[in-house]
Amino acid sequence: MNDAARKIEPIPARTEKSPLFREAPSNIEAEQALLGAILVNNDAFYRVSDFLKPEHFQEPLHRKIYEVGGDIVRMGKTANPVTIKTFLPADARVGDMTVAQYLARLATEAVTIINAEDYGRAIYDLALRRSLISIGEDMVNIAFDAPLDMPPSTQIEDAERRLFELAETGRYDGGFQSFSDAVSLAIDMAGAAYQRDGGLSGISTGISSLDARMGGLQHSDLIVLAGRPGMGKTSLATNIAFNIAQAYEGEVQADGSMKAKNGGVVGFYSLEMSSEQLATRIISEQTEISSSKIRRGEISEADFEKLVGCSQMMQKIPLYIDQTGGISIAQLSARARRLKRQRGLDVLVIDYIQLMTGSGKSSDNRVQEITQITTGLKALGKELNVPIIALSQLSRQVENREDKRPQLSDLRESGSIEQDADVVLFVYREEYYTKNSEPRRSQDEVVADIKTPEYLAWEEKMMKVKGTADVIIAKQRHGPTGTVQLGFQAEFTRFADLADNSYAQFIHDE
Repeated sequence: MNDAARKIEPIPARTEKSPLFREAPSNIEAEQALLGAILVNNDAFYRVSDFLKPEHFQEPLHRKIYEVGGDIVRMGKTANPVTIKTFLPADARVGDMTVAQYLARLATEAVTIINAEDYGRAIYDLALRRSLISIGEDMVNIAFDAPLDMPPSTQIEDAERRLFELAETGRYDGGFQSFSDAVSLAIDMAGAAYQRDGGLSGISTGISSLDARMGGLQHSDLIVLAGRPGMGKTSLATNIAFNIAQAYEGEVQADGSMKAKNGGVVGFYSLEMSSEQLATRIISEQTEISSSKIRRGEISEADFEKLVGCSQMMQKIPLYIDQTGGISIAQLSARARRLKRQRGLDVLVIDYIQLMTGSGKSSDNRVQEITQITTGLKALGKELNVPIIALSQLSRQVENREDKRPQLSDLRESGSIEQDADVVLFVYREEYYTKNSEPRRSQDEVVADIKTPEYLAWEEKMMKVKGTADVIIAKQRHGPTGTVQLGFQAEFTRFADLADNSYAQFIHDE
């Protein structure tokens, strides 16, 4: 008898001992023990208050007791069964006991506060497990229902986002934040700036004149770096990314995680160039060997040794490159969350916005698609709490003006880039345009080295702008605008502070 003809065995009947359902994981005894310890000695509250919130308790009454007790302790008063019962429903009962009797029993049966943190961790871990179950149930239910507005790819992205938020914060419901918490964060930021090298509130770009104007790269900011082709947008972004990664200095936190004390872990989305091309640029900048010579192999043995030494150093820095072309905002967000979870992430660079795609059906309307991308980048920066440097092309109308310095209006054709950005930087090199406007000379004039007045004027102008670049801060929500003049070595694609820029930087202040 073959397998197909075999009789299908019936499913065995459920035995009486088999459970009909599974309860969500919880430990009421641990909750009671922790609350009892807090009621006996309020110091126990401070051992768990930094990570344990009322919503982590499974029993609603325990949530209320913990919340009220915490408020009383923070006010500098004593939290005990007598002071807490006033703020709880008088008619509530726990079995055959009143709330007052239940509080007294918790305090009477309390154990030493030495174990308070262990009980708090157990309650917290069980709350995370319940949250995981909730996410899993939602995934299953949505997959079964298959709603038209949530295809499988969108469901995966949503689940990954919720899991990331759960891993980062222990909850995914969001909500309002008290002003006192916001003030504490502001003071912490000021303290970190005081201790950090350079005294910056944000992450240093490695270019001091730019840091002086911006205070470094601020967390959750969307920084748009724009310019026409040939201005050096990618070069500046690459320089900044490498400077940050090279300066990375980690600090172990109380929970065992690493936090950047200086520099940071950098994620670089290179949609235009391959990772090999990007690495060649960085090697050229660091070794001062022309990238064109590296590609053609026109290097000496000494140069090759410099390249090897530089590559060995670069392999140790936390700079991660994703070279996927045409990536969508949803895919980029999912990969950024994964990078932060697995390796850490302090700065994100995207080169460049116009090469990305939206996640919806707005591909027929490019303006709406760019709007969706910039809105998504701003939301991602806030979610990951990292600065995002997004490169952008400018419209061709710049070339039609006599004064080719970029303006914010040049971004308007690209949707909401100007509106969503916290900082807008323009890279402008007068040298690029001056070089292309070189007056023509006849062959005889070139051979005889005859320079017309027109050519001499051009040559004088060229000398002034050669090797310089302007970074125009056209918009900054938390600081002044203006222009910072930098040095630019085109051969090595390197931006740097000018040797003496006291007269040049911070011009055109507003």
